[in-house]
Amino acid sequence: MTRVLITGFETFAGEPTNPSWEAVRLVADAPGPGPEVTAVRLSCVYGRALDELRAAVERVEPDLVLCVGQAGGRPDVTVERIAINVDDARIPDNAGRQPIDVPIVPGGPAAYFATLPIKACVAAARAAGVPASVSSTAGTFVCNHVFYGLMHLLTTERPTVRGGFVHVPFASDRATDRAIASLPLPTIAEGLRAILTTAVDRVDDIVEVGGTTH
Repeated sequence: MTRVLITGFETFAGEPTNPSWEAVRLVADAPGPGPEVTAVRLSCVYGRALDELRAAVERVEPDLVLCVGQAGGRPDVTVERIAINVDDARIPDNAGRQPIDVPIVPGGPAAYFATLPIKACVAAARAAGVPASVSSTAGTFVCNHVFYGLMHLLTTERPTVRGGFVHVPFASDRATDRAIASLPLPTIAEGLRAILTTAVDRVDDIVEVGGTTH
């Protein structure tokens, strides 16, 4: 059976919950056939999150890793294309760290691409009724830190394991006090299930428009 490691984040920036972790738990707890899914919550802390990710990979020995984070303000589920080798924090992380223009891996490649069929994953989420798109920027906060760290780990130590990153919007039930883009938590989880299933079932991507001008 295919083993999948899926991760979400703890809360940060004063938010009471983090939809990435809540949705990931729903995916991992869903009954039925399919891959063996293990969910792990990562700290929203530079460095510590990568230590936790490495430990989870060593424990689970996954065939595929899907990391998930919150991108408040985005209106849909976004499958990330690329991770860049820089930490540039607009706000401090949960340990008060705020690196500026610091490489994640000194001397490492400038960037890594996800090794998932990102456009097929987007198409699958949309077919499940979930708004989704390709994103070409994972930012420079802890999400990109984890995405780059994941791909560096897989590339240098576990080249047979595929991986990628997905950003999710705010959950609707947690965004009632402000006018901001959001999706119901079950909808977010359904999108992640479709993405995960597609990533497990296929390696090759589809050819269709998925780029943006920003």
